[in-house]
Amino acid sequence: MKAIVQTRYGSPDYLEVRDLDTPAIAPDQVLVRVHASSVNPAEWYRVMGPIFARVAEGLRKPKRALIGGDLSGRIEAVGSDVREFEPGDEVFGTSGAAWAELAPAREARLVRKPANLSFEEAAAVPIAALTALQALRDHGNFQPGQKVLINGASGGVGTFAVQIAKALEADVTAVCSTPNVELARSLGADRVIDYSQSDFTHCGVRHELMIDIAGSRPFSHCRRALTHDATLVVVGAKMSARGLGPIRHLIRKRLASVGRSQTVAFFVAKIEKDDLLVLQELLAAGKVRPVIDRRFELSRVADALRYLGEGHARGKVVLTV
Repeated sequence: MKAIVQTRYGSPDYLEVRDLDTPAIAPDQVLVRVHASSVNPAEWYRVMGPIFARVAEGLRKPKRALIGGDLSGRIEAVGSDVREFEPGDEVFGTSGAAWAELAPAREARLVRKPANLSFEEAAAVPIAALTALQALRDHGNFQPGQKVLINGASGGVGTFAVQIAKALEADVTAVCSTPNVELARSLGADRVIDYSQSDFTHCGVRHELMIDIAGSRPFSHCRRALTHDATLVVVGAKMSARGLGPIRHLIRKRLASVGRSQTVAFFVAKIEKDDLLVLQELLAAGKVRPVIDRRFELSRVADALRYLGEGHARGKVVLTV
């Protein structure tokens, strides 16, 4: 099978396409014939190799050669302990080696693909949509009817955050650039702010929850758009492989909130079966739809990562296998 292999840090150009043996699967795993995957900031940081990313992945070189999180495809084989799936089932979820023609995946990290989604659409969902769901529900403690401000509403996580917030009965303010205003409206945002034309921190609306994906403003400015007891969930920041990268931004916002009535939280999304099932239901019902910006063949993964790193992706960047 063909697979993307990473043996060093520093550039997407170091990724290689290699012919490898079919991977073995553990008793609790299935083997998926991958039809599509996608690229996420997590993979970009692993490839670029800033010091904070190397702590978990290996200081001098990656501990694992295979890479890729999101996947969708058909099951080829199942482990002896697998009860939910059988060969031929169409699924989506995550694997640690999804950028390949065949990938092992734990049964607990897969669910069936809704019939109304293509494989490419399904591959755009897992990590970004789980991040949006957990930011709103678990770390933002969202309650129906609350006003939610989403800064960075047109990217991978942002497009899901707008739709999931609406599905949870939120009043949504979306912040994005001029070319993405109509997209944000089409996703259901109650109001859309073009940050090149208006300052969202002076929008005249106080929000109980802010999901900060863009990381474009300091906490002192964001407070002006929040209620006195609001929660600000930091999901991302401008992508940078220098020094601490986005961690510096996360720390600054957290420290700035000390002693304030408003709470700042940040987290790393967990791949939970129950949450994948929540997304499956929302997708099947048409309440959430993936937004795909560009598609790249697996052999062009370096181009896909470079495009993601520019920071202007509109929705998700998908790999076709």
